[in-house]
Amino acid sequence: MTTAITAADPRHLVVSGPVGSLDAYIQAVNAIPVLSRAEEQRLARRLHEDNDLDAARDLVLSHLRFVVHIARGYMGYGLPLGDLIQEGNVGLMKAVKRFDPKVGVRLISFAVHWIRSEIHEFVLRNWRLVRVATTKAQRKLFFNLRSAKRNSGWLSPEETNAIAGDLGVPASEVTEMEQRLAGRDVAYDPAPVEDDDSACSPALYLPAADADPAEALEAEDWQESTTARLGSAVLTLDERSREIIEARWMSEKKATLQDLARRFGISAERVRQIEEQALNRIRVAVGA
Repeated sequence: MTTAITAADPRHLVVSGPVGSLDAYIQAVNAIPVLSRAEEQRLARRLHEDNDLDAARDLVLSHLRFVVHIARGYMGYGLPLGDLIQEGNVGLMKAVKRFDPKVGVRLISFAVHWIRSEIHEFVLRNWRLVRVATTKAQRKLFFNLRSAKRNSGWLSPEETNAIAGDLGVPASEVTEMEQRLAGRDVAYDPAPVEDDDSACSPALYLPAADADPAEALEAEDWQESTTARLGSAVLTLDERSREIIEARWMSEKKATLQDLARRFGISAERVRQIEEQALNRIRVAVGA
């Protein structure tokens, strides 16, 4: 969790500072009194009619305990409870913002949808590296299939058809989601494990860039041929052009245009022109 709740009067708690313990956070939110229907309606009207942010804060704080209770139901997905609670709190705040006291229902009855929706999105984003549920039917299956299964084994055809009928989805999608849930993420390039010859990385199945001997030989021949043509092209240049190219492109310490201009007694612009003309002749000779 990222926030703590502190105040002398629990009815007017404020959010501040980091929490050192999730248990401390849960203990703090459970200490906040639950609002009566009349109190909840009064605060909701203040927020709805007057945009009273203090009323919104009190509505949120008094319902944090319900978020904790709902988030606990999603601990089976292997995600941190603190993160689930935090996402649920986001849903609670969205619900408070949209709550209309004129409807006549309690806030928690309205907010439970928003709380679960935010937690669902978090679970789907983080349960697997690759999302296992993208359509509405798959999302419904993802959150209901585990509880619908009677045992930990594979579903029988009869059980598959029964679950498909209960959830209103095709039996093929039930089977597909069951297979997805049974799988697990595999590290693309995991760290080596000692004394485990069976452990292997998916990266080992990919061919190396130089795995084809024919392609490697072709690349080597092309490199040698290009180098030979380049050397021959440089030798066709006149002496001054060749010296400029060697000084500008083949020396360890590249000479500047001004250095060569002083050396040959010409302008730097003329050195640049000679260099450009020589490079064009080399490109033509090499076939670049």
